[in-house]
Amino acid sequence: MEISSGITASLSGRYASALFDLANEQGFVNAVEGDLEKLDAALRESADLKGLINNPQLGRDAAGRAMDSVAGLLGLGDLTKKFLGVLASNRRLSALPDVIRAFGQIAAAHRGEVSAEVTSAHALDDAQIAALTEKLKARAGKSIKLKTSVDPDILGGLVVKIGSQMIDSSIRTRLNSLAQAMKA
Repeated sequence: MEISSGITASLSGRYASALFDLANEQGFVNAVEGDLEKLDAALRESADLKGLINNPQLGRDAAGRAMDSVAGLLGLGDLTKKFLGVLASNRRLSALPDVIRAFGQIAAAHRGEVSAEVTSAHALDDAQIAALTEKLKARAGKSIKLKTSVDPDILGGLVVKIGSQMIDSSIRTRLNSLAQAMKA
């Protein structure tokens, strides 16, 4: 398996790579990936959880206990719980969102997939997601794991991120480009 050196060069990439190696040895890659997706969703939805992982005044033990409680509430597996404990004891909880992202990239590379993040102004239906997945698969030449999100601020169109590439066909970007052209 080829892992981008850019991922493993970062702090979060090293943690994600270590977690992936452990999960792969134990046959828990899919379970850990699912746990991290739950955790990512919880981080997006809870300002309190986001504040917890970014609180520099919280001691190692308190952070560890708090993350253990969060893991219990989310029903996370033992390996993921222990990993969160390691992050807490090393005072690296603030890197958790980047670790989650890096783990997803490593797991996708291991499966021969490419991860793509699609942002739209309105939720996409199943047919639109399937059509977009097929087009991206044809473009990338690999299987695509699509993650969708909604951002009404883009007004319309799509913003697609595949690895380090970004395709921005949002109306907001087009309007900004038009405004810049009119200033010149």
